[in-house]
Formats: sequence, C-alpha cells, structure tokens
Amino acid sequence: MAAADELAFHEFEEATNLLAQTPNETTTRSDQLSPKGHVAVAMDSGGSYGAEDEVEESDKTVLLQEEKQQPGFWTFGYYQSFFDVDTSQVLDRIKGSLLPRPGHNFVRHHLRNRPDLYGPFWICATLAFVLAITGNLTLVLAQRRDPSIHYSPQFHKVTVASLTIYCYAWLVPLALWGFLRWRKGVRERMGLYTFLETVCVYGYSLFVFIPTVVLWLIPVPWLQWLFGALALALSAAGLVFTLWPVVREDTRWAAGVLLSVVVLLHALLAMGCKFYFFQPLPPEPMASPHQATSQPPATMLPPTLPRSVAA
Repeated sequence: MAAADELAFHEFEEATNLLAQTPNETTTRSDQLSPKGHVAVAMDSGGSYGAEDEVEESDKTVLLQEEKQQPGFWTFGYYQSFFDVDTSQVLDRIKGSLLPRPGHNFVRHHLRNRPDLYGPFWICATLAFVLAITGNLTLVLAQRRDPSIHYSPQFHKVTVASLTIYCYAWLVPLALWGFLRWRKGVRERMGLYTFLETVCVYGYSLFVFIPTVVLWLIPVPWLQWLFGALALALSAAGLVFTLWPVVREDTRWAAGVLLSVVVLLHALLAMGCKFYFFQPLPPEPMASPHQATSQPPATMLPPTLPRSVAA
C-alpha cells in the first residue's frame, strides 16, 4: 500500500507538469473527490487560479420547490403545513396551557408564529369521547348504588359532545377574531392575532378539562366541583393572559367586557358539560315487594235477585 504522502495532491502535480510543458495553454482539471459536485480549477497563461462551486442537487431541489405555486385552500396540500408539528412542540404547548402566568404570552412563547391544528383537533376529539364515556360510566356506577336506576347506553352523547366541543373551539375564536379585527380599525395601536392562532389558543386551553372529566367520576360532589373550579380557573387564566397584550391598548370598558365574555363563555361550557353529561337518570317507579305479592282485589259481583222476583 502506498504511503499517504505519495497520494497527496497527486492530481495537482499532474496539472503542474502539464502547465510546465505548455505554459501558453489553459489547463482544466476537475476534482472528483466530492460526491455532490466538483470544483473546476482553471489555470490561464498569467498563472492565476480560479475556483467556482457548482449548485448541489439539494439546492436545486429547494429552488424548484420555491418556484412551485402555493396550493389552493380547497386542497389537502394547503392544510398540510398546519399539521407539520412534532411531539415535543405539542407537549410544550400543552405544558404552557396548563401553567399560565402573568407576562407569559402563550402565542409568543409557545406558538412562535407557527400555529398548528394537530393539537386542537385531537384535544377536542379526546375531550368529546371522554365526556361521552364518563357520562355513561356515571350512570353505571349510580345503578350499582341504587338498583332502582335503569341504565341503557346513551350513544347520542358522543354526537352531542362532539358538536358542542368543536363548535365552541371554532365559532367562539371566529367571533373573537372578528371583534378584535373590528376594534383594530377603531384603535390603530391594538395588536391582532391571526384566526389560526386564536383557534390554537382555544384548542390547547381545553386540554385541562380532559383529566378533570375523568376525576368527575369520583362520587363526592364537593370534590367534583373543586376539580371543575380549578380546571376552569387555569383554562380561563390562560386565555386572559394571552388576550391581555392585544386588548390592553383598547379602552378600559371594551377590554373589561371582552375578557368578561371570554371567561363567562368558558364557564358556561364547563357547567353545561357537568350538568348534562353527569346527571343520573331519574329512578323508574317500581312496585314494592308487598304490592307485588299481594292478591288482586276481589271482583264485585252483582247482587242476587230475590227469589220472589226470580220466580
């Protein structure tokens, strides 16, 4: 095997020998050591060397992708970027929604101008199914404690929960975004979140209700209300802390009314789910054992006629 110094700059020595033989001609050598491109070494009559790097295949691919037109909103390619998120980002945004604190903006610190629909979609779907399942389990547990309660599977709760959660997670942000857009025209110094950022904030704010709904299976009323109040406080606080940097430039009256409506709608959602999905069926009227074993009353027969009349 040849030594390393014997192979070093072997091709450059060939170029030097050719230049010595024909000093007035231009000699070009291409280095094949790079797998993605090659470097052209040019030697002119003046003895100057020049090097130019060709565009690699990866750069060409990037340029071709930039030249492509953006897909229309009616195609799946348009919404593909909204689901381009990894697990660490989703977990970081869930953590940010569970631990709200003043001065910590969820949009600026966690979304970073890259809102996603993956997290809100699956959070709403999980919450809807958990509501329907725990609502049925509540009736099963109630029947074990009181045999007079008749249980039958209530599959319609899945539909009701899905419509309620998804309509809230989309229509309320739409109304909020439209109101803020209108107020921005009135107060030019106000900021404005995009519609997708508003949807993303509302979607992640609902995550805290998933473990809370599971804890509502505990048959202790005051514990259920305690967990519900804590979840509502955390979720509503996250919304208020996120919206405050936007509405603080507005008038005090408009900002107060807006934040109050946001908290009120959030409270109505939580209380509505509590009263609808966790109300046991009323006990069916059942006959007592004494009435079930008692003899039926005797049938009243018409009195017999006197014998004289019968004759």
